[in-house]
Amino acid sequence: MTDDRLRMTPGPTEVPEEVRSRMAEPTPNPDVEPEFFEWYRGLLDKLESIFRADPSAPGEDGESQMDMVVLGGEGILGLEAAVASLVDDGDRVLCLSNGLYGDGFADFVESYGGEAVTCGVSDRGTLDADVVAEAIEDARADGDDFDVATMVHCETPTGTLNDLEPILDVLDEHGIRSVVDAVSSLGGTPVPTDRIDVCIGGSQKCFSSPPGLTICSVSDRIWDRIESAENPTLYANLEPWRTAVDDEWFPYTHLASNLSGLDAAADLLLEEGMDSVFDRHESVATYCHERAAELGLETYPADEGDCSPTVTALDVDGRASELQRRMLEDHEIVLATGLGDHEDEILRIGHMGHNARRDRVERTMDALADVLQ
Repeated sequence: MTDDRLRMTPGPTEVPEEVRSRMAEPTPNPDVEPEFFEWYRGLLDKLESIFRADPSAPGEDGESQMDMVVLGGEGILGLEAAVASLVDDGDRVLCLSNGLYGDGFADFVESYGGEAVTCGVSDRGTLDADVVAEAIEDARADGDDFDVATMVHCETPTGTLNDLEPILDVLDEHGIRSVVDAVSSLGGTPVPTDRIDVCIGGSQKCFSSPPGLTICSVSDRIWDRIESAENPTLYANLEPWRTAVDDEWFPYTHLASNLSGLDAAADLLLEEGMDSVFDRHESVATYCHERAAELGLETYPADEGDCSPTVTALDVDGRASELQRRMLEDHEIVLATGLGDHEDEILRIGHMGHNARRDRVERTMDALADVLQ
């Protein structure tokens, strides 16, 4: 299907021609063709380079050990698989939350028999290291402890970016392992993956590849816990992937065409250079915020400094659905509304991946100016 629509949603994002063309090439059988694994190893190397692209991370001599895992399923699979692979019956898990997906981690913990202890702050704010430290100390004073904590880097429904470093400092101090949902930030802004035990990305966000793949980095220090956990599932299980490449055996038939598209998307990011990619996202986000302010619109996060460079959430006071409809009908531009309680309060503009381009954001904001008249 071809059309003139501009899809500025916070995932799935517009898929570049290079990615679509690669997916149209002949598809190998990943189960029986040995050459596939040689190619797959190359893909994992590219993904690791993207995951390690945080300029504040230690140099090569100080790099932590991590393995890359690509699961055949949309990004939510990564959240569930991380919990299923780490949480046994009765385990207490500290779920840090300032939004919908932070709360969602707690739901997964409960569904796999764990006890979720939610440490929450307002969804207009960001995670607070002091609040986290207090929650840990309070639990220890009661004779309880946490082995694992979950959190979200970019809360996509509210356009909020959490500063992970201070939180990770607290968790490290207490020996607590970390699981981070970075689905809508990885590839668009630096993520301290070298300090995270399980970090989760998704193909359809900043990679601008079609939905269908979850990309995880797994630290070397967390594998023992994963292998000892009683995981009742196969599909939502990280453990079989530790030796999949060495054994040249996948737990299930992998999504060869989607992997080809992801490989092309990774090539585009690495050819541009990740520093340039991050700068591009930051620049268009700043432009988007400036144009929104000119239109009298405020970002949903209370502090604009907490806004993600990959998605802008605008507080539109109950007009989101109407604005979304008019943007599509009058200008052929697809935007997203909020989710849950904020469905009609927030209008979201996704400027991530291939859509983090000045001309695309400019067209979007010009159209929004028109429908607001």
